[in-house]
Amino acid sequence: MAGREDGTRHAGVPDDGQASWAQELLEHLRPTGRDLRRVVSWLAGTVEAAVSLQDGDGAVLAGRRIPLDEQLVAEITAGRIASAACEDRGRHVRLVKVGRHHPAQAAVLAVSRETPFDRRASDIVTHTAQVAELLLAARETTAAGRRLERATSDLRLAILQLLMVEDTVSARRVAAGLWPGLLDTDTACVYVLEGSPEERDRIAEECLDVTGEQALVVRCPAVDGHVIVVTPRDTAGDELRSLIGRRQDTFIGGSVRQSLARTATAYGQAVSALAVAHFRPDKAAVYAERTHPERLMDPAALRGWSAHVLSPLDALPHHTRAELLATTRLGLEFTAVNAAKVLGVSRNTVRARMERVEGLLRTDFADLTLRAVVHLALSSQAALQDDPARTGAGQPVPPHLADLLAGPALRVWAHALLGRLDADARPLRRTLRTWIAAGGNAERAAQALGVHAQTVREHVRSAEPVLERQLLAAGSDLYEVVVAHLAVGDLEQPVLPGTKSGHPDSAVHG
Repeated sequence: MAGREDGTRHAGVPDDGQASWAQELLEHLRPTGRDLRRVVSWLAGTVEAAVSLQDGDGAVLAGRRIPLDEQLVAEITAGRIASAACEDRGRHVRLVKVGRHHPAQAAVLAVSRETPFDRRASDIVTHTAQVAELLLAARETTAAGRRLERATSDLRLAILQLLMVEDTVSARRVAAGLWPGLLDTDTACVYVLEGSPEERDRIAEECLDVTGEQALVVRCPAVDGHVIVVTPRDTAGDELRSLIGRRQDTFIGGSVRQSLARTATAYGQAVSALAVAHFRPDKAAVYAERTHPERLMDPAALRGWSAHVLSPLDALPHHTRAELLATTRLGLEFTAVNAAKVLGVSRNTVRARMERVEGLLRTDFADLTLRAVVHLALSSQAALQDDPARTGAGQPVPPHLADLLAGPALRVWAHALLGRLDADARPLRRTLRTWIAAGGNAERAAQALGVHAQTVREHVRSAEPVLERQLLAAGSDLYEVVVAHLAVGDLEQPVLPGTKSGHPDSAVHG
């Protein structure tokens, strides 16, 4: 096998056929035609040859593998020669260097054909190598940009996950490196935008643009069409809502302002508001104060009751307790799978933490009314921690759950909420009450009512727009409706066996 260095570049004077092939080659630089494989395939057909584009390690980037002189390839990829031509077993081979961004090693464009290379064929190979270099550089730049974007996106998600478990110190520390000042705030709002999964990346980019990157924008790891935005700025809501008007089938739900430590609560509120947004003509909603049943209870009594309900967790280390409470809040709001994705842990971890809380409270989360009552204790304790004036310090005897639910403001709210269902000719209220008592199981409720399970599901689904709450997906919306049923006496109040001995709602004293 004989080889020679051939660094000659033919600028070329247009001949009769050059305009044609040059125009075809330039077409591959158009935005719609930038494909290395198509360029290599075009070259093979134009010069009637076998063509391969390979990197310094021998990996084929485009075309099909061609047996090559490894020493010549090494000389070219190392930059010692720009091109080479040789003859091997009756075939004529031309190799041309294709530069790549540092630190990537140069690639080699190899062309092998039975007839010698005339000037036209040499010019086509040389110019194709230049086009391949441009396309390879563009692809590698794009790939690097995507890697950076992916790393940034992962970092945003990690910050959100830290906020979800109330680790605000670590969240601020992580955010400070790339987004100084982003979390230099005590309070923030959470918004959730919903669109099609195909549009989510574009929606996330627009969220970053309209907020001036002064918000934590995260592609939701649990729901493909959701984008989560955590922002301390009061104007962000209007900025984000401006995106909804431009798009069909896109909705936004927002929380009320919460402390950073209550990001998980704010997220639940935003998801709840998002469900309401589906029924609004402007496709937007903010979590309303009227949907806070705990706000309608006596704060001192509520704090004393919540503290006793959750007191079995008090002996745990602070970090462990906060982790268990945060996981349980999300686990009660969403499925274990989705809660795990939001927190960045396995679903088995979520289940294990919730089972530990169940064991400590000696309760059963399979009981829907118990879930609602524990959710009330969790959410109210977090809310009252943010408001020292409403802590209820010095409450001598923890009240009964019945006392909390008997407050006039709460009962007015509950009667008004459930009374909306009475306008429908169908027995929506009776179906909903029976369905809740059956633990949200349509089959058991249908058996109790003597109807088909599909009828139960249709009635519950019909109640959602009337109550402006999502019911079929377990979460704060459903728990508020359960509390309303308890307040008006339509459901039997649950026993909380996990409370300390002597507590009014314990199994012994209930």
